[in-house]
Amino acid sequence: MRKIFFGLALLITGHVQAANIAIIIDDIGYRQSDEAVLTLPNTVTLSVLPHTPLGQTLAQQGHNQGNEIMLHIPMQALNGKKLGSGGLTNDMDEQQLKRQLKASLENIPYAKGANNHMGSLLTQLDNPMNWLMESLKKKDLYFVDSVTTRYSKASDKALQYGVPLLRREIFLDNDVSEQALEKQFTQIIKKAKTEGSIVVIAHPYPETVRFLNKNLHRLEGKGIDLVHTSKLLPVSMAKNEGTSSAQVLR
Repeated sequence: MRKIFFGLALLITGHVQAANIAIIIDDIGYRQSDEAVLTLPNTVTLSVLPHTPLGQTLAQQGHNQGNEIMLHIPMQALNGKKLGSGGLTNDMDEQQLKRQLKASLENIPYAKGANNHMGSLLTQLDNPMNWLMESLKKKDLYFVDSVTTRYSKASDKALQYGVPLLRREIFLDNDVSEQALEKQFTQIIKKAKTEGSIVVIAHPYPETVRFLNKNLHRLEGKGIDLVHTSKLLPVSMAKNEGTSSAQVLR
């Protein structure tokens, strides 16, 4: 669908439009080294964990320099890994989950959207995803499904509740070796040129930040714009961000 849409856009406009990439740096908030994300271009989106030692400060500083801010919501994983503060679990009832989410949103100022941290268990469950999307819809926030399991119901629930939705397509840094980062970055460029727009998730590892600061300039030479995540949202919300270019749901 995306390829067809992008091809039609080229026919209609009569010229090649720039492809768009949104890069979300998530897992921000615990480590002093996370501060290095502020050296990246302000077109990078910062997704910040709630109730962390540095999260609120980095969200504020990122917003001040023009980064888009998201809430990185800890959600229960199949492996039982510890969630930290603000975690959503399958033993919460509706009021508990919504209260926890409200406190997390209050902790991270200026969040325009949210994505899941872990969540390979919780995103498969109907009720928690219903309650999550009800809350995000009331706050006019968008959701990015990090797709930590292929069985995630988060995207379907977002669509059901009318929450503007995007899906992660590539993880940049599952392996932070220079060779692996270059391989993924090359794939990102290729996919963006083919599909027109993609969402990439990366992490505030020192190796990742160094690689991005050294290589992001290559995007412009390939006709690719690095944009805030909200710029890839469906047209109804994109207009609220000052653009009228149509986008398709992922």
